[in-house]
Amino acid sequence: MQVQCQQSPVLAGSATLVALGALVLYVAKPSGYGKHTESLKPAATRLPARAAWFLQELPSFAVPAGILARQPLSLFGPPGTVLLGLFCVHYFHRTFVYSLLNRGRPYPAVLIFRGIAFCAGNGFLQSYYLIYCAEYPDGWYTDIRFCLGVFLFILGMGVNIHSDYILRQLRKPGEITYRIPQGGVFMYVSGANFLGEIIEWIGYALATWSLPALAFAFFSVCFLGLRAFHHHRFYLKMFEDYPKSRKALIPFIF
Repeated sequence: MQVQCQQSPVLAGSATLVALGALVLYVAKPSGYGKHTESLKPAATRLPARAAWFLQELPSFAVPAGILARQPLSLFGPPGTVLLGLFCVHYFHRTFVYSLLNRGRPYPAVLIFRGIAFCAGNGFLQSYYLIYCAEYPDGWYTDIRFCLGVFLFILGMGVNIHSDYILRQLRKPGEITYRIPQGGVFMYVSGANFLGEIIEWIGYALATWSLPALAFAFFSVCFLGLRAFHHHRFYLKMFEDYPKSRKALIPFIF
């Protein structure tokens, strides 16, 4: 049965992402995990970081992958399926690679459930729009928006993965101590991993030229940008010898 595009859920989902991003900025407090776990009550139930990240990220891969699996198999099919494939590549890495290599602190259970709900909803929103609503002109694969967007997506993912690798090397298994990250984009900003992911989703919004992807990019800038800001403050407070020229998120600027 052919699924007909309904614009109402697309608009509602996109508006929800924008509202959540604005709410993050309004509250101006980092989500209580990792360096900022102390913002939650000590008695809060926690799960090991690896299990927590796996469970939280899984819906963002499973939902679009399930929808993609029902589409005709083609390497260069409709642009919507190819672009959704990029979304799946990111979350395959986050679910099955990043989470299983994670050496972070135990993760608050309440945030896991919030994350699962967010990832499932966003995964469905992006998938639904790209598969059932998006219409692209012939030659979209050579359009500057697609080419530049995919380039930024790949660049951002590379920065994100490399920065996560640097962070993992700062800590031996079982350690919870903090050290100053060095190398890569960390030479310029404290939130190199966050900057990489923001670049990814800006590129994705450009390549898809879609309202849901733009709304998700806006949310990512708000959520990850705020987290980078608080990480930067954390490092400055903890380390007297922290590089003074290093910015929070945007090299040489912020």
